[in-house]
Amino acid sequence: MKKLLTLVAIGALSAPLAAQIPLTTPRVSQKASVMQRVGLTDITVEYHRPGVNGRDVWGGLVPLDQVWRAGANENTTVTFSTPVSVEGELVPAGTYGLHMIPSEGDWTVILSSVASAWGSFSYDQSEDVARVMVSPEEHAATERLTYSFDQPEASSVELALTWADKRIPIYLEVDLADTLVASAADELRGLPRFGWQGWNQGAGIAVQVGNLDQATEWVDRSISMNRNFSNLQTKIQILQAQGESADDLIAEGIEIANENELNAWGYTLFYGQSDIDGAIEVFTLNTERHPDSWNVWDSLAEALAAKGETEASIANYTKALEMTTLEPQKARIRQTLEGLRGE
Repeated sequence: MKKLLTLVAIGALSAPLAAQIPLTTPRVSQKASVMQRVGLTDITVEYHRPGVNGRDVWGGLVPLDQVWRAGANENTTVTFSTPVSVEGELVPAGTYGLHMIPSEGDWTVILSSVASAWGSFSYDQSEDVARVMVSPEEHAATERLTYSFDQPEASSVELALTWADKRIPIYLEVDLADTLVASAADELRGLPRFGWQGWNQGAGIAVQVGNLDQATEWVDRSISMNRNFSNLQTKIQILQAQGESADDLIAEGIEIANENELNAWGYTLFYGQSDIDGAIEVFTLNTERHPDSWNVWDSLAEALAAKGETEASIANYTKALEMTTLEPQKARIRQTLEGLRGE
């Protein structure tokens, strides 16, 4: 009898507890997310989308001068995969609760270290990571609250909340140089570290963003593993950017370059450095080494035309036309010749 009474008591206690666990059903304000990559930085916003439903939103449904969850249900969150500048204030990588304080003038945008709250009811200002001011804009009526990424650029984007008759823009910017080099350094901890190509590519990225010390370290490691035209060219770029002589390396690179590498070097001089005479010299050398390739004559003709040596250009284009079997190239060269001859 005692055992039976104990089981009945446990059952009586457990039934109400089990009844308090709700099943998952659709919410009126549905969940949504939006993501944008800026450079190598992923920015993700997760939120719930309330509707206007004929209500007075600003100053009504959403009180002015009070902290608001910037959405519905759980607090809206924003995640940065790398450090991001939010309206000029640097914020570390991580996930943050996104809150706002609407007002008649500028709005306050808040990033909180707590990203798991229900709305803004437990918001604590001491947990702020960033607090910035933004200017709201008038906007065409928008029924459902929406976040979007607008005006994406190489290192920046505008995150905007749009709802009812307002748009709230938040300017986000990443340090592209730091993130590119940091990403390369991270990847070079893995399999790319075992080949010369990864170190050379990393050096090229570092050159691109102006981090010449890091570029030098990585390209020297690449050269120590396999000295070749590609990493010598990267080393040449670094030396030239530092204002140092690279003549010996240029001579070495030209000596070991294959047809495509020599052609690429010629175009680097032609377009990258506006050195037409240097390009003509390299393209001429390529015709001497690879006289059976139509492409080397075509490249030389292009550089000669740019210098104004029309007759020599026509002669080399004609030679390329006779040698190539590719119909699209034949059509292009014929059209170019017509232009040079004034036909």
